[in-house]
Amino acid sequence: MKDFWNERYRQAAYAYGTSPNVFLKSALAEIQGDTLLLPAEGEGRNAVHAALQGWQVRAFDWSSAAKDKAEQLAQRHGVQLHYEVGDLSALNFHGQQFDALGLIYAHFSADQRQEYFRSLGQLVRLGGQLIFEGFSSNHLQYQEMNPKVGGPKDPSMLFSVEEMRADFPAFDFSLLEEVTVDLQEGAGHIGRGSVIRGIAKRIR
Repeated sequence: MKDFWNERYRQAAYAYGTSPNVFLKSALAEIQGDTLLLPAEGEGRNAVHAALQGWQVRAFDWSSAAKDKAEQLAQRHGVQLHYEVGDLSALNFHGQQFDALGLIYAHFSADQRQEYFRSLGQLVRLGGQLIFEGFSSNHLQYQEMNPKVGGPKDPSMLFSVEEMRADFPAFDFSLLEEVTVDLQEGAGHIGRGSVIRGIAKRIR
């Protein structure tokens, strides 16, 4: 999987564009905080936007090519990122470190997702926020009609509302819904798709 993402991110163009995810952008504008964690951040579009808004951003990804592109984008916009390469278990994070966690198209295999998401949730302080957007279990039908919309082809890597509640038991969702969206995110997400969107506060 690491080789797959390195190959994708070595291309000159930004695979998912340089503009932030629309949902993350709107959600960040409505919450307060200083520190933001962005796992599976890719080429840095969301991290750079958040840094421009005054957030202290820590980001990570499996791909070293992604980090290179993210740092180039940050330099272009005159901001600094704390961006690391590696798996969560190998990075130096500790409990309740962040005011917000942004999971944007962070798709993982079913056998590791729940443990991974619960570990990430523990890094958010009590009262801190989760912002989530990822492809839903119904997305495959859109992908079949238009492969350019992107997303995992493995159904077990897609999300449902019920799974999100189960994966984040310490969070209270103020918004959790499946919606159809028209994506325009680089060449990697073009067209109509089905996504799960969520905003939640850590309560325990």
